Amino acid sequence: MTSTAPVRKTRYIVALATCAVVVVVAVALVIVLSENVVYYRTVSEAVRERTELGTDRFRIAGAVVPGSIHETSKGVRFKVTDGTRTVRVVHDGDPPDLFKAKAPVLCEGRWGRALTFDSDRILIKHGAEYQAPKVDTEKAPKAAPGPGREI
Repeated sequence: MTSTAPVRKTRYIVALATCAVVVVVAVALVIVLSENVVYYRTVSEAVRERTELGTDRFRIAGAVVPGSIHETSKGVRFKVTDGTRTVRVVHDGDPPDLFKAKAPVLCEGRWGRALTFDSDRILIKHGAEYQAPKVDTEKAPKAAPGPGREI
Protein backbone atom coordinates (compact mmCIF):
# COMPACT_ATOMS: atom_id res chain seq x y z
CA MET A 1 0.00 0.00 0.00
CA THR A 2 1.29 3.44 -0.91
CA SER A 3 0.78 6.41 1.29
CA THR A 4 -1.05 9.48 -0.07
CA ALA A 5 0.39 11.81 2.60
CA PRO A 6 3.51 12.82 0.58
CA VAL A 7 1.35 13.59 -2.49
CA ARG A 8 -1.00 15.77 -0.42
CA LYS A 9 1.95 17.58 1.17
CA THR A 10 3.48 18.29 -2.25
CA ARG A 11 0.16 19.61 -3.61
CA TYR A 12 -0.22 21.80 -0.52
CA ILE A 13 3.28 23.28 -0.98
CA VAL A 14 2.65 23.94 -4.69
CA ALA A 15 -0.70 25.61 -3.94
CA LEU A 16 0.87 27.73 -1.19
CA ALA A 17 3.76 28.78 -3.46
CA THR A 18 1.32 29.69 -6.26
CA CYS A 19 -0.72 31.84 -3.89
CA ALA A 20 2.42 33.59 -2.66
CA VAL A 21 3.50 34.37 -6.23
CA VAL A 22 0.03 35.74 -7.07
CA VAL A 23 0.09 38.01 -3.99
CA VAL A 24 3.61 39.30 -4.79
CA VAL A 25 2.63 40.04 -8.41
CA ALA A 26 -0.57 41.82 -7.30
CA VAL A 27 1.32 43.99 -4.80
CA ALA A 28 3.99 44.85 -7.39
CA LEU A 29 1.30 45.77 -9.92
CA VAL A 30 -0.45 48.06 -7.44
CA ILE A 31 2.82 49.81 -6.59
CA VAL A 32 3.81 50.31 -10.24
CA LEU A 33 0.36 51.56 -11.26
CA SER A 34 0.04 53.92 -8.31
CA GLU A 35 3.34 55.58 -9.25
CA ASN A 36 2.04 56.27 -12.77
CA VAL A 37 -1.26 57.82 -11.71
CA VAL A 38 -1.42 61.58 -12.22
CA TYR A 39 -4.24 63.22 -10.28
CA TYR A 40 -5.89 66.47 -11.34
CA ARG A 41 -6.87 69.43 -9.19
CA THR A 42 -8.75 72.62 -9.88
CA VAL A 43 -6.69 75.79 -9.87
CA SER A 44 -7.93 76.68 -6.37
CA GLU A 45 -7.11 73.20 -5.01
CA ALA A 46 -3.65 73.26 -6.59
CA VAL A 47 -2.85 76.68 -5.11
CA ARG A 48 -4.15 75.63 -1.69
CA GLU A 49 -2.15 72.35 -1.76
CA ARG A 50 1.02 73.78 -3.31
CA THR A 51 3.23 73.00 -0.30
CA GLU A 52 2.02 69.40 -0.05
CA LEU A 53 2.38 68.85 -3.81
CA GLY A 54 5.98 70.06 -3.85
CA THR A 55 7.58 68.90 -7.09
CA ASP A 56 5.17 65.98 -7.67
CA ARG A 57 3.51 65.73 -11.11
CA PHE A 58 -0.19 66.46 -11.28
CA ARG A 59 -2.78 67.92 -13.61
CA ILE A 60 -4.31 71.32 -13.10
CA ALA A 61 -7.81 71.91 -14.50
CA GLY A 62 -9.21 75.24 -15.58
CA ALA A 63 -10.13 77.45 -18.50
CA VAL A 64 -7.65 79.47 -20.55
CA VAL A 65 -7.91 83.17 -19.64
CA PRO A 66 -8.66 85.33 -22.72
CA GLY A 67 -5.80 87.64 -23.71
CA SER A 68 -3.22 85.67 -21.72
CA ILE A 69 -1.84 83.44 -24.50
CA HIS A 70 1.73 84.29 -25.61
CA GLU A 71 4.02 82.16 -27.76
CA THR A 72 7.53 81.52 -26.46
CA SER A 73 10.63 80.05 -28.08
CA LYS A 74 9.87 76.67 -26.45
CA GLY A 75 6.06 76.66 -26.49
CA VAL A 76 3.41 78.91 -25.02
CA ARG A 77 2.60 80.65 -21.77
CA PHE A 78 -0.91 81.51 -20.62
CA LYS A 79 -3.13 81.69 -17.57
CA VAL A 80 -5.77 79.23 -16.39
CA THR A 81 -8.59 79.94 -14.00
CA ASP A 82 -11.34 78.08 -12.23
CA GLY A 83 -13.30 81.28 -11.68
CA THR A 84 -11.81 81.80 -8.22
CA ARG A 85 -8.03 81.59 -8.61
CA THR A 86 -5.73 82.12 -11.60
CA VAL A 87 -2.32 80.56 -12.27
CA ARG A 88 0.27 81.28 -14.94
CA VAL A 89 1.23 78.20 -16.99
CA VAL A 90 4.50 77.88 -18.91
CA HIS A 91 4.09 75.08 -21.43
CA ASP A 92 7.06 73.40 -23.09
CA GLY A 93 6.00 72.15 -26.54
CA ASP A 94 3.29 72.89 -29.06
CA PRO A 95 -0.25 73.28 -27.74
CA PRO A 96 -3.02 71.11 -29.23
CA ASP A 97 -5.01 72.33 -32.24
CA LEU A 98 -8.11 73.11 -30.14
CA PHE A 99 -6.12 75.27 -27.69
CA LYS A 100 -7.64 78.77 -27.51
CA ALA A 101 -9.01 81.36 -25.09
CA LYS A 102 -11.76 80.05 -22.78
CA ALA A 103 -10.97 76.41 -23.73
CA PRO A 104 -11.27 73.98 -20.79
CA VAL A 105 -7.82 72.42 -20.31
CA LEU A 106 -5.94 69.92 -18.18
CA CYS A 107 -2.27 70.85 -17.97
CA GLU A 108 0.11 68.16 -16.77
CA GLY A 109 3.35 69.07 -15.04
CA ARG A 110 4.56 70.44 -11.70
CA TRP A 111 4.90 73.64 -9.77
CA GLY A 112 7.74 75.90 -10.87
CA ARG A 113 8.87 79.12 -9.25
CA ALA A 114 6.72 82.07 -8.20
CA LEU A 115 3.33 80.34 -8.43
CA THR A 116 4.01 79.23 -12.03
CA PHE A 117 2.90 75.82 -13.27
CA ASP A 118 5.46 74.20 -15.60
CA SER A 119 3.55 72.07 -18.10
CA ASP A 120 4.70 69.55 -20.69
CA ARG A 121 1.28 68.24 -21.72
CA ILE A 122 -2.03 69.96 -22.44
CA LEU A 123 -5.28 68.05 -22.79
CA ILE A 124 -8.35 69.79 -24.20
CA LYS A 125 -11.87 68.83 -23.24
CA HIS A 126 -14.21 68.88 -26.21
CA GLY A 127 -17.71 67.76 -27.05
CA ALA A 128 -18.53 64.13 -27.75
CA GLU A 129 -20.31 64.89 -31.03
CA TYR A 130 -18.23 65.01 -34.18
CA GLN A 131 -19.16 67.64 -36.74
CA ALA A 132 -17.59 67.38 -40.15
CA PRO A 133 -16.02 70.61 -41.40
CA LYS A 134 -18.11 72.58 -43.84
CA VAL A 135 -16.74 72.35 -47.38
CA ASP A 136 -17.68 74.77 -50.13
CA THR A 137 -18.25 72.39 -53.03
CA GLU A 138 -18.66 75.26 -55.50
CA LYS A 139 -15.04 76.35 -55.01
CA ALA A 140 -13.58 72.85 -54.85
CA PRO A 141 -11.50 71.94 -57.91
CA LYS A 142 -13.23 69.62 -60.33
CA ALA A 143 -11.31 66.46 -61.15
CA ALA A 144 -11.74 64.88 -64.54
CA PRO A 145 -13.27 61.43 -64.24
CA GLY A 146 -10.96 58.60 -65.13
CA PRO A 147 -9.30 55.52 -63.74
CA GLY A 148 -8.53 55.88 -60.06
CA ARG A 149 -10.42 59.16 -59.70
CA GLU A 150 -13.78 57.86 -58.63
CA ILE A 151 -14.50 56.77 -55.09
